Amino acid sequence: MLLLALVLLLLSAAGALVAAVRVVAVALPGRPQPGAKYLARRAAWLTASVAVVAYSLGFVHVSWSEHDFGNGADSTPAPACRDGFEPAVREDLSHHESSYLPLRFDCVREDGTSYPSEPGLVWINWATLILALTTALLAVVVGYAAERRAREAVLRQ
Repeated sequence: MLLLALVLLLLSAAGALVAAVRVVAVALPGRPQPGAKYLARRAAWLTASVAVVAYSLGFVHVSWSEHDFGNGADSTPAPACRDGFEPAVREDLSHHESSYLPLRFDCVREDGTSYPSEPGLVWINWATLILALTTALLAVVVGYAAERRAREAVLRQ
């Protein structure tokens, strides 16, 4: 799972870089100016790529925490639940719970209460959601514009 997460991160980062270069290339002097439909399409690809990159970062983090839990001595309880926390916080750890959708890695105490091992996963979840919704909105705009152009072409004939 960890290898899959790393491959996904690298591929999505490369895709985001290509999409960003294509969006920025429009602003360079001497370049032909594409229409609004191309800009919206490029922006949709960029937001989709960045959403996948954001999700991949969290996916790698959760996968890495799962990987650390099962490997070697001193791997129980999960290092992500122990490292960086005060002894009072990590007292009475019983197990952990992880999820890939939404991304989370929670540490569970014997009394049933839990605490997140990485609060940064919250902003990754929100960033992924906002970017995915922005991508969907841009895709709707591109589709609406294409349909409108097709209707106008039929009316002109």
